[in-house]
Amino acid sequence: MIEARELSRTFMSGGQPLEVLRGVDLEIEARAFVAIVGPSGSGKTTLLGLLAGLDRPSTGRVLLDGRDIHALTEDERARFRVNRIGFVFQTFHLLPTLTALENVLVPLELAGRNQLPGGLSARRRAAALLERVGLAERATHYPVQLSGGERQRVALARAFANQPRILFADEPTGNLDAETGERVAVLMEELNRDAGTTLVLVTHDLELAARAGRVIRLVGGRIA
Repeated sequence: MIEARELSRTFMSGGQPLEVLRGVDLEIEARAFVAIVGPSGSGKTTLLGLLAGLDRPSTGRVLLDGRDIHALTEDERARFRVNRIGFVFQTFHLLPTLTALENVLVPLELAGRNQLPGGLSARRRAAALLERVGLAERATHYPVQLSGGERQRVALARAFANQPRILFADEPTGNLDAETGERVAVLMEELNRDAGTTLVLVTHDLELAARAGRVIRLVGGRIA
């Protein structure tokens, strides 16, 4: 499902090269739940961005379903992400001028899916996803009217709108209190299990990482 080969990423810092990732090789099977952990600055978020096609490696390649995503044009990569990949970020990234329901609709509209198989409308799917994450009664509320935990649950519903094959999550519980973080973690587990979506997350939370079927530890830009 996901393969990384000799993956490295170097940034310029103060006019000097800074190697953040160094020759990373890994494989992640379909339907897996994988946690990436490690100290700050170890390259976790950089690795996630490369695997998701949000950034380009300095060397190496990433294969998703056998396709080298960094050999695609920017437009091709964007279409690939819309149709196959979901994202959940620590800072939610909800559009402030849209309601919770409208935020969940965004990826469906970007993919041109106003009507889904079985006659289900995009709006009905978005509403069903909000109900799944316990926010049916908050569908018409704007992000500013929602708590941090509610915003993250909206982001989770949005991530699953297009039924992605892969969900990437960067510190999905990092801005949440313990009780809300637990609820979001359980939802991710349920959606991963029920939809068969591959789940890859970066976290500092070792309790969250312990839920994963596999833990990858990065130290100094390498897999330890």
